[in-house]
Amino acid sequence: MARVLGIGIATLDIINTVETYPPEDSEVRAIEQRIRRGGNCTNTLVVLAQLGHACSWAGVLPPWADAARIDEDLDRHGVDTSRCHRVTQGTVPTSYVTLSRRNGSRSIVHYRDLPEYPFEAFSSLDLSPFDWLHFEGRNVDETRRMLLWARERRPETPRSVEIEKPRPGIEALFPLADVLLFSRTFARAGGFESPRALLDSVFARTRKAALICAWGDQGAAAVSAEGERCESPPFPPPRIVETLAAGDVFNAAVIHAILRGLPLPKVLSWACQLAGRKCGQQGVDGLIPPDGAP
Repeated sequence: MARVLGIGIATLDIINTVETYPPEDSEVRAIEQRIRRGGNCTNTLVVLAQLGHACSWAGVLPPWADAARIDEDLDRHGVDTSRCHRVTQGTVPTSYVTLSRRNGSRSIVHYRDLPEYPFEAFSSLDLSPFDWLHFEGRNVDETRRMLLWARERRPETPRSVEIEKPRPGIEALFPLADVLLFSRTFARAGGFESPRALLDSVFARTRKAALICAWGDQGAAAVSAEGERCESPPFPPPRIVETLAAGDVFNAAVIHAILRGLPLPKVLSWACQLAGRKCGQQGVDGLIPPDGAP
């Protein structure tokens, strides 16, 4: 299997499960509460580790008990944290999650006072051991410098970038990736009401990357760097909800399937199947790959 380096954040997630999402200015009782490690990048790495890859995380951690919880959880999943940037001040970013049991929707209030992972830390890393580099599309200026650095020094190593939220200048990252992973949130913020509409617009401006967009209950769509278009329905049909970390499972499945040499239509289908198995779950533990998994 491959050696994957992920560059992004880890969070402390405080998850309150409620019967249905409460209206404003109301008080409801949580059915369940869990505290766990979260964060898009580390979730993706944990899934990749469960699929057999050797994963390392490059992020930022402060020296407090909550950071130890993240270290311990990633160690339990076999994700190496030796390339993290350790700082002396700040707290672990915290996500307060309200998860509706009725329909699987989740709303998140996020707080952070921790610096983003800096280019100086990334540029000091030896990238030669890695077969894949995965970036969160955040902290745009620094991420752009990292992508340029990686392209210049390790041009043969594929680079994927998750584009989850609209951020000023994030389009500057598009030409620097081999795989772009878009969310429905990003697409809708740009006025697109289908994955195909978003991908056609991006492809017209970025013709060097595979473009993939997951769309929850509408499945997903993709465009190859050569312009091949394909779509996949959700699994299991007719319903898949974007439960906690389902998008991270999808992204990990895409990376895994590409590393295994699958053609783009099969990459998309398999990623939707694995994300479908995430439907109704919490967290990213215990994922069972579909029958015939690559």
